[in-house]
Formats: sequence, structure tokens, C-alpha cells
Amino acid sequence: QVQLVESGGGLVQAGGSLRLSCAASGRTFSSYVMGWFRQAPGKEREFVASINWTYGNTYYADSVKGRFTISRDNAKKWVYLQMNSLKPDDTGVYYCAARDTRATKWSSWGQGTQVTVSS
Repeated sequence: QVQLVESGGGLVQAGGSLRLSCAASGRTFSSYVMGWFRQAPGKEREFVASINWTYGNTYYADSVKGRFTISRDNAKKWVYLQMNSLKPDDTGVYYCAARDTRATKWSSWGQGTQVTVSS
């Protein structure tokens, strides 16, 4: 069973940076896609970024392109989200997620980590 544990959230001023980490365990992830989602108060959860575990190809929401970078450490089974030039609109709970490359539904989720960007 896949387990995902996020860390690295916190309070930062607008224009600042944070790096989120996600520790993945429970299986091999060679056929998986790892992703980051976020949910702001009163809003639906939205996609932020994803990375193919084996090939490393990445995708980003338009709202974070050029500011956020997703990466992974295959050996340690960690996934990262480097967030730069943060804006108050980036505030929310950030979730790590995983799915099989052949699936459309994200099957595993972490518990989330809070990111608050002050203006």
C-alpha cells in the first residue's frame, strides 16, 4: 500500500520560497506518476504539477509555470516541489499524490501540508 507523507510547509512572505517534500513508501514507483495538488479555503482541490517517476517528464498548471519546479529522488523515493516567487494566491493545503501511469484517477494521497503566503 502506497504511503505518502508531506513536509516543508509554513508561513512565508510574498516573493519568498519554500520547498515541499513528499516521502513515498510501500512499493516500487517505476510505473507511477507523482503529483502535487493544492486546496485553498473554500475552493476545490486543483492540480499543481506532476512528474513521471521513471522518465522525469513534468507538467505544470499554468498558474505556477516558471515559478514552481517538481523533481524526484528515485533512490530515496522522495518527491519535491520547489516554490519560488510565491504569491498570496498560492496559499492552501498542498497534497502529494500518486497514480499508475495507465490510470486517470489519483489513487494515493498524503495528509497535506499547509502553505501560507502573506502579502
